[in-house]
Amino acid sequence: MKSRVIGTVLFGFGVLALVFAGGLAFVVAPTAKQLPYDMELTQSVAEAPNARFMQITNGQVVVNSGTLRSTVTVQPDSGSTAKLEGDLDGSALVWVAGQQVQRTDTGDLISAYSTSLAVDRKTAAAQAWKGQWLDTGSDRQPVKYDGQIYKFPFGTTKDGAYKIFDRDILESRPAQFVKTEEIQGLETYQFTQTIQNETQDVPKDRLAVALSSLLPGATDGKIQYSNTRTVWVEPNTGQFIRVQEQQKKQLVSTDNRSVDVLDATFAYTDETVTKAAATAKDNIFLLNIVSLWGPLGLALLGLILAAAGGLLVVRGRVKPATVGVPAQWTGSPRHAANTEATQASASADKA
Repeated sequence: MKSRVIGTVLFGFGVLALVFAGGLAFVVAPTAKQLPYDMELTQSVAEAPNARFMQITNGQVVVNSGTLRSTVTVQPDSGSTAKLEGDLDGSALVWVAGQQVQRTDTGDLISAYSTSLAVDRKTAAAQAWKGQWLDTGSDRQPVKYDGQIYKFPFGTTKDGAYKIFDRDILESRPAQFVKTEEIQGLETYQFTQTIQNETQDVPKDRLAVALSSLLPGATDGKIQYSNTRTVWVEPNTGQFIRVQEQQKKQLVSTDNRSVDVLDATFAYTDETVTKAAATAKDNIFLLNIVSLWGPLGLALLGLILAAAGGLLVVRGRVKPATVGVPAQWTGSPRHAANTEATQASASADKA
């Protein structure tokens, strides 16, 4: 009886473990592969040594040389996320992001922007949202984001058709898979995006100031922009481990004169790469626990408990076999003794 009770309890725990394994694999794991609402602020730093860049100081425009440092900050906007409606409600997250580019020797601010956008929690791609805006230093302007911006999807693939949004031309362009590369113990996918001689939209007043200072006599012109952007993506999380941008901008007048106003190669600092790799490793570990090792462990434990419990229950139901007693010994001990005595007496009389 006791073994049957223990067996029933073990079998029940086994079934429960199997249920939890299924829930972990098919319910919890999919929700884990998406951006959390309580995502922490992230910051990445890139530097461009020996850069040439246009600098405006007190109305004076000059082209200087030196090392530039770009700091990009991304943080969730919980208030705006809570107000998302329709298809975006529950599937998207609002980010507030910004960038500052400074000289490392003087600390002078060369350029800056701030922006707000909604991204899909699974793919990290920008979503159509009426609240998005971009401020490049004058005032907030509406912008139409699309494609990837600060992150690639969970489960990035080599043959994925990914586009990266470029803030200078305000459009997205394809990024092609190049190769795999190991960075600090992580396998990464390298993607490269090429933008060649496209026109950057610049406010007319800024363009006029640049033309009058750098190309005297020019009445009109444009900024031609090229960029070879390379990102190294950890495919499980879609996180950027390393980023490099080879940027070039030329001020071109309508009379075909030109001058470089930016020639710089920005690349993540070693500290940023190390931090990104450590964060990716932590996230991969958590994803593996939820989607692989957790379900497998619970499933194995459940099978063992269920099998052991079932065996105990079956054994408890088998009754022990009854030992047969010879017919001549079915009476009481006293009856048996009297019988023997009677038989002995009868034998003596016959003798």
